[in-house]
Amino acid sequence: MSPDGSPPPPHEYAACEAVPPQARSIGFGHMLAIWTGANANNGTWYVGGVVAGAAFGGAALATLTANPLAYLVMALVGLIGFRTGVSTMALTRPALGLSGSMLPSLLNVVQLVGWNAVNTFIAAISVTYILHYWIGTPPYGSPGDTGPLLVGLGLMALLNILAIRCGHRSVKVVECLGTVAILGLGLWETVLVLRAVPLDAIWSWSPPEGQLMPVGRAVDAMAAFSLGWVPVVADFTRYCKTRSAATLAPILGANLGLFWFAFVGIVCTIAAAVTTGVYDPNLSDPSSTAARLGLGALAFVIILLASVTTNAINIMGAGISMTNCLPRLRAMPALWITAFLSVALSLAPLFLASFLESFILFLDGIGMLFGPLFGILLADYFLLRRPYLAAELTTPDGPYRYWRGVRRPAFLAWALSVGGFLVFRQIPAMVDGPGCIFPSLLLAALLHVLLSRPRRSAQPLGLKSE
Repeated sequence: MSPDGSPPPPHEYAACEAVPPQARSIGFGHMLAIWTGANANNGTWYVGGVVAGAAFGGAALATLTANPLAYLVMALVGLIGFRTGVSTMALTRPALGLSGSMLPSLLNVVQLVGWNAVNTFIAAISVTYILHYWIGTPPYGSPGDTGPLLVGLGLMALLNILAIRCGHRSVKVVECLGTVAILGLGLWETVLVLRAVPLDAIWSWSPPEGQLMPVGRAVDAMAAFSLGWVPVVADFTRYCKTRSAATLAPILGANLGLFWFAFVGIVCTIAAAVTTGVYDPNLSDPSSTAARLGLGALAFVIILLASVTTNAINIMGAGISMTNCLPRLRAMPALWITAFLSVALSLAPLFLASFLESFILFLDGIGMLFGPLFGILLADYFLLRRPYLAAELTTPDGPYRYWRGVRRPAFLAWALSVGGFLVFRQIPAMVDGPGCIFPSLLLAALLHVLLSRPRRSAQPLGLKSE
């Protein structure tokens, strides 16, 4: 994606092409605004509603600890992007090899398509409520809601296609409108909630027996949500003019947007449970919460608009990553492919137990795979102190060729750390305490250092080092 928040035209700097100093135009304020707006969306709202199952104290603890740590990881990767001038996926080439880097690029496509599917389903929920107000069809969560949901998914597929056809400049304008609208909705709901429900009732509320979310699971949910931004951070910081714009601004902006909207989700979900006497984590999405609080159709239209604008960015970002995996694939066909994949994936909650189950499974996948990946990248660059040479990132027989394009010790560390994540999940002390994502990230960094064999030479590890 480009530094103004919209995907760059094809003629701008390629993923592995270093951005020269004279072409860097993003300042601190611009970067702060980008990352504040990045987390002012329906997804942040929803993940706040999900971790509300840990009660207010547990949800607040998870939010205030997991996300700053995740954004510290993001800032460090952003610093590497600033220094080298290349994209995040290009930065995985020295660590994993020229061919090995295709796996995280593919995972990034899947992740962005997944987030697009999440936003599409949230928007479809809003459509069910709009149809309920207009023609009386069952809203989401009621018997017979499958038909209205399919109508909503079809409408979102059409809107996604129209957004792509409009191009990146039009998307940028609509994205600004959607961000302002969802910010207004968040403020509106917060005021209404605090007027109707005393703060002490929110603070003292606890989920019914058997529905309490362990704090470690809440930490992992928040960490996975925030780590989902790391694969695209260097796509922005490579255009920054100063180091503070590339590191401090993303941390401040991302945390500001997330704290605001996550706490909107937490407070609104708990308030709805207090006022109705029923806590159903499957109905913690923005639309269901708005309905339970008695908001009108305008709220659902705003949620729908915010979903469309966010989806356009996700689709274009996934398309760009797809072209990194398949260099011969042109940009527009890649966008169409990702758009249709997103719509197909958004049907998954209809076949699983619930949307909540799909969402948590998706977050678990992000944390399990991307946490260790970026532990390896940070250890490779900062601990092994390997210089990343942008000019060599595309050289077939250069220093990043390794064994058939794959750096085997790094992949071994990645695989062992993913296994470690699954083992940690079986330890109650981890699930109830620090969670499993950050320990697996640290494990990956440690294993990568132990399994790699750094040389005294300042040159990058080459063919013989593997």
